[in-house]
Amino acid sequence: MGRLRDQVAIVTGGGRGIGREICTAFAAEGARIAVMARTEEQVFETVRQIGDKGGVAIGVTADVTDLGAVESMVRRVESELGLAAILMNNAASNSTQGPATEAEPVAWWRDVTTNLLGPFHTCRTVLQGMLRRGRGRIINMVGAGTEGPFAYLSGYASSKAALMSLTETLDLEVRESGVKVFAMDPGLVRTAMNEAVIESGAMKRWFPRIHDMFEQGQDVPTTSAAALAVEIASGRLDELHGRLFGVDDNLEVVLAKKDRILAEDLKTLRIRELT
Repeated sequence: MGRLRDQVAIVTGGGRGIGREICTAFAAEGARIAVMARTEEQVFETVRQIGDKGGVAIGVTADVTDLGAVESMVRRVESELGLAAILMNNAASNSTQGPATEAEPVAWWRDVTTNLLGPFHTCRTVLQGMLRRGRGRIINMVGAGTEGPFAYLSGYASSKAALMSLTETLDLEVRESGVKVFAMDPGLVRTAMNEAVIESGAMKRWFPRIHDMFEQGQDVPTTSAAALAVEIASGRLDELHGRLFGVDDNLEVVLAKKDRILAEDLKTLRIRELT
């Protein structure tokens, strides 16, 4: 009946792209889905697709940067579907590309608030129910900037690195409770967000290598991210909670090296001193 049978999953940014693929993948594994995004039409298209395949889903239009809206969303989910067992923080913003000296501060900060404050709001709110039950899994979508500096993308990259730190911090705080927190990197996906960067000309100007990869069809399909999200949400990687997993990971190899990963504190955001 599916690895996520009867579990309630909240997916932010679930109206399109990676988020929609994750919603449908979770539903196919038996989860009841709360699809959350800002655009009503996109949200309810995801809900329709899940329903057409026999799944259970509700749609909620809300902005993750609005704490009141997030709290209202969670109350509705708990009332209609039950307490969330899975939170997938996928909503993101990437509106500012180019040198930091030329970045428009309001737009730059909008990226940071969506990518960092938004997940904080959802984690803070959803964790309350998870902690009461003593179980749950949170997956935070990170990306460019998490594994190293990323020139000409300072707002997005800085916020994603900060989200990785938030992931580790929350996991440390709740690890004795039964709740697990993870980070996930979907790889280079040709999302609507990236399409907008391509169409603006910023991709070719500031990120020519990535632009060429997209043009050559070297992007990662959304299904790869969804498959990894299912693996994490199912509990397969629970012994390695608080860490980052990407679509390029061979999970069999990762699990075989579990002891080394734990001993050397790998797949984390760390400065390791020269010894």
